[in-house]
Amino acid sequence: MEAPVTEASAIQAVSALELAGMPATLKPGRAIPHRKVLRSWMRAWSTRRTGHALLLLLIDSVLFLAAIGATVVLRATLMKLLAGCAAGFVIGRLFILGHDACHQSFTPHRRLNKLLGRIAFLPSLTPYSLWDVGHNVVHHGYTNLKGVDFVWAPSTLEEFEAFSPPRQWLERLYRSGWAPWLYYLVEIWWLRMYFPSRRYVQVRRAVFLRDGWLVTAFAALWIACLVLAAQATAQSVFALLGFGFMLPFLFWNGMIGFVVYVHHTHVRVNWHADKVRWGAAQPFVSTTVHLTFRFGIGAVLHHIMEHTAHHVDMGIPLYHLKPAQQALEDHLPGVIIVQPFSWRWYFDTAKRCKLYDLDRASWTDFAGAPTVQAAVGP
Repeated sequence: MEAPVTEASAIQAVSALELAGMPATLKPGRAIPHRKVLRSWMRAWSTRRTGHALLLLLIDSVLFLAAIGATVVLRATLMKLLAGCAAGFVIGRLFILGHDACHQSFTPHRRLNKLLGRIAFLPSLTPYSLWDVGHNVVHHGYTNLKGVDFVWAPSTLEEFEAFSPPRQWLERLYRSGWAPWLYYLVEIWWLRMYFPSRRYVQVRRAVFLRDGWLVTAFAALWIACLVLAAQATAQSVFALLGFGFMLPFLFWNGMIGFVVYVHHTHVRVNWHADKVRWGAAQPFVSTTVHLTFRFGIGAVLHHIMEHTAHHVDMGIPLYHLKPAQQALEDHLPGVIIVQPFSWRWYFDTAKRCKLYDLDRASWTDFAGAPTVQAAVGP
């Protein structure tokens, strides 16, 4: 009997199934090629450019400082509110740059990527090394493998019924569609990123502690600057901290919570408990959604929504993801989940995707009743 996979073992080793790239038929008569073949289709877009990366980081850093500055200099409450939300949005853009750097796909230089990634992660208060482990090793190595990948992992009916009443209420809130900010703030950032306990990160490394103190020092500097600015401009310290620190940070949490939810939650996306079946389902393709937007919103989000190409090959820089995604979809017509975004779709997904029945491979409501037909691959 195969030993169970745990989050700790995922941190220690890379899945053999990822290396094997076991193909599987997700639709009658259609088998997804080996992952190496998929990557070969996108090889032309794997070039990384240092100058381009530095320019993107400079632009977003200036935008962040300008938005925070606007919360100080603008006097109207509504304008401060808008500036705080804009700052939160730019934090999200900076985080996407740091995310690329953490994947070593931002520039061709490994040490430079680590430096730029830490800088880009500062406004989101994300410890670089802990994100590296939780995201690169666990999430990308075992996407949608139940018991290992923890990002928006759905509970089964049995697990939900075993929860305490407060925990059940919290789970209902998380899955309501209205609280992605709370989910990310509590379940990801607080429990797994910001000085996590051994319950959530069993492996202890000195770099985890150093990165935790780095983002703490940045937060302290950020708060201190706002306090001094409030005193210098005769404004309420608490109000300015609310507009210039808390609002941007909460907006960012809502933004990232939403993004990671829609990347891997869909009525056509499966979760798996068995590692062999999970590997055979080609999770690098079948568990990822390409969410499309109008009005150029995808570009404003640094093309992070071209997410299938990113999961197939993490080495493709964000500034090449759009053509890489198109190449993948051209070679696999009808296989990749491409979902036009609408709020109707989003809240319908939140309504349908409450719990997951692993035996029936189907999303269910909180009573365990299937909300869609038995899920199949795209």
